[in-house]
Amino acid sequence: MSEIKELRPYQSECVDIINNLESGSYLVAMATGLGKTVVFSHLKRRGRVLILSHRDELVHQPEKYFDCSFGVEQAKERSNGEEVVSASVQSLVRRLNRFSPDDFDMIITDEAHHAVAASYQKIYDYFKPRLHIGFTATPNRGDRVRLDKVYEKIIYQKDLKWGIHEHYLTDIDCYQVDIGYDISKVKRKMGDFDNHQLARAIDQKVMNEGIAKAYEKYAVGQTVIFATSVDHAVNIASLIPGAVVVTGATKHRDEIIKKFTNREIPCIVNCMVFTEGTDIPLIETIIIARPTTNTSLYIQMVGRGLRLYKGKKILTLIDCVGVTGKLNICTAPSLLGLDTSAVPKNMTKYIKGKLTEMEQTIAQLSDNPDAWILNSSRVDLFSKSNQADLRDINWTLLYDESLLCSLGKKHGKVLITLPNELGLCDAVLEDRYGNQKQILCKDTPLQNALNTVSNYLNRNCEEAKNLWSLDRVKEWGEKPISEKQEKWISDLLKKPENVKKYHADDYDVSNLTMQQASAILNHLLN
Repeated sequence: MSEIKELRPYQSECVDIINNLESGSYLVAMATGLGKTVVFSHLKRRGRVLILSHRDELVHQPEKYFDCSFGVEQAKERSNGEEVVSASVQSLVRRLNRFSPDDFDMIITDEAHHAVAASYQKIYDYFKPRLHIGFTATPNRGDRVRLDKVYEKIIYQKDLKWGIHEHYLTDIDCYQVDIGYDISKVKRKMGDFDNHQLARAIDQKVMNEGIAKAYEKYAVGQTVIFATSVDHAVNIASLIPGAVVVTGATKHRDEIIKKFTNREIPCIVNCMVFTEGTDIPLIETIIIARPTTNTSLYIQMVGRGLRLYKGKKILTLIDCVGVTGKLNICTAPSLLGLDTSAVPKNMTKYIKGKLTEMEQTIAQLSDNPDAWILNSSRVDLFSKSNQADLRDINWTLLYDESLLCSLGKKHGKVLITLPNELGLCDAVLEDRYGNQKQILCKDTPLQNALNTVSNYLNRNCEEAKNLWSLDRVKEWGEKPISEKQEKWISDLLKKPENVKKYHADDYDVSNLTMQQASAILNHLLN
């Protein structure tokens, strides 16, 4: 039977929910480290089960948790009618003729954020299971992966922050260290940096020395470093006493991990080996020396260190950052799906500390006049990335990527939450103090929420149209700030409570446009 004799309460809850499903395709969002493999190994089987994984090293991982016959479809391995078959997608997609469409009662997709790929779709189109359950640890905000083409509904959700608060995962102490690399000209390939160009840009002596200095200054205990290439890993390890390099070609990995856990090896530098599925009992520090714009990859790298361990107080996370041009690389806030582009560049150095306090930190850094103006200009990018028609509404994009439209003292404001993994969101009407007045729509596609808000505003808020209509705002928005606005904002910012909160009593408003002034007033008066 499973190595886990007793399920944790939340795991039992998830198992019960799935066991009570009759048919359909559903998604479970569970943070890395909360034991999704344990969950799907305890599901009640009504027939044969197919487990799909996108990486070869994940295929054998579930086997130890099952008490029945277990087959594998991967490379030279073939299944032979076993109750549970674990398959590499890359192998199975070429072997579908070995199976009948109705061979499996249930399909389980591990790391389901890959489920929209063509290879997965070919497999889903071929088989006709009663039930399909996808498991993902990736928050929706980073990669814009829409899974509603595959899954009908999210049936269970436990995120990283919940896992830390409930003491199932360790908290993270976050640092950013600028080691001087410049990846502003590195091209992207298949949703992330081109790895060959990236390696050339950052595998340089002075930068590798910077990584070694960051290790010496900030690392606590057993450390894993993620490098860009094999050469990069070797070059970094040569600068750290006792460090061992692990690559895809490294033999006896289990022995290295054992010595590492026993503290015989202080540091492992790896090249994309310890991402998904690798079980390393003790990691106290992770250094990300492989920049990425791919949220799921970043989460998998950091996820290796989330496990609790006797004597381990916290995971230290060191993000190596530099010049990225227009691209925002993943850093610690990406673990919670937080977008730091709402924070003015001169304030990003303050994005550090415990992960559980990160949302509050970013909210505070995003709550100042420069950030309010910046956020009002980020909406077009949001619209394009979500392929959404904003319906002529003067939205502001907040730090958590929810949409805000201020309607003045009488009407308050409207918020649309960021769409989840299935593209669904809520639209809520609040008063000026943030108290909920009315839910305009719930669990609906973003465009439907935008349409609903547009209809509501046109029916109920005509007198506030100068505030919410983008066309109206554009008529006056580019004009220089009026003397009345200038004095109004200056007086508001000099109020003791605002000086304490925003530290902007000497903020220069003289060069603002009327629209920028309006963005500041919307925050100060709401």
